[in-house]
Amino acid sequence: MTSVAGPDTDGARRNVSDGAGVVVLGACATWSLITATAHDGRPEGMLLAVLAVAAGYATGRIFGALTPVAAPCAGALAGVGLTVAVPQLSPGPELVGPLGHAGATAALLTLSTGAACCAAWAAPTPAVRLALRALAVGITVTAAALGSTTAVVTCAAVLLCSLAAGLMRHRGLGLAGLALATALVAGLTWAAAGRALPGGLEATLEDELTPHRIDLWRDALRLARQDAALGVGPGRFGELSPTAGQTLASDGKPHSALLQQAAEQGIVGVVLLAAAFSWVLFALWRTPRPTPVALTAGAALTALAAIATIGNALSFTAVSVGAGLLAGLATARPLIEGTVVEEAHARGDRLSS
Repeated sequence: MTSVAGPDTDGARRNVSDGAGVVVLGACATWSLITATAHDGRPEGMLLAVLAVAAGYATGRIFGALTPVAAPCAGALAGVGLTVAVPQLSPGPELVGPLGHAGATAALLTLSTGAACCAAWAAPTPAVRLALRALAVGITVTAAALGSTTAVVTCAAVLLCSLAAGLMRHRGLGLAGLALATALVAGLTWAAAGRALPGGLEATLEDELTPHRIDLWRDALRLARQDAALGVGPGRFGELSPTAGQTLASDGKPHSALLQQAAEQGIVGVVLLAAAFSWVLFALWRTPRPTPVALTAGAALTALAAIATIGNALSFTAVSVGAGLLAGLATARPLIEGTVVEEAHARGDRLSS
């Protein structure tokens, strides 16, 4: 039993989204080399991030096709284990307060929650589905035990979005809502850096994120305006930012992926960052997996985008790998024929024998 559209249609969908991913990730790597050459920058960080996302995506596609339930479950457990066992996920100075490693912790736990919920939607029996949702709840409890308020909020949001995804017949509207939410967070961050927020909202934001981080954002925006086309060069924010230079334990980053791209790689870098996220949503829209799986992964990756917009999460290789892994798991086409037919029913495709 196969769908009227048939395997050829699913293959064409994958080819289009995969081709778009190759173009976008290749452009990100190429542009980082161009801007580094123009300003004597250090593109290794961007190249490593692109490689990490690509490797995670390829791994997710492979294991998601072979074991659509076990693979995301294993990914969720690995993310929690890594968070608990390795509190400091990258080399560099040990930072404290809101500028520490809390962003990476929240990101990994959020991705783990998304993976557990994706596994639940792919599970064949109600008992297994319930156990996997219990795992997602357990990850949220773990976030609370670790003292990460951000992780508790984002994990709970992903869990609730996953439950709501089961009621949606059309994934396009849900993915559009996720894109809008990401754009709103990005706009709020840019407005805060440009002193364009109302006084009360600006004061509240500074209280939550610390004035130091807001000053880093403003330095990044100032550097972006100096050379809007190419930026100041990858890896050069730390040496050109007065705020970062006055900090004893600075990692040399503005703690915002959006503003770091703007400062170091100009407006083209920002466009490429937006294109990378748009590609992920496009791949989820075209995936043959059921709508709840696509929307759950989209919710987790949107939460990650929000964390990265106001923090330093994407500076950690484990987070980049995890993001690619979840996207790959959610866009993989299971090789088991029965599973493919079940997913075709979930998409509302017409079937013929």
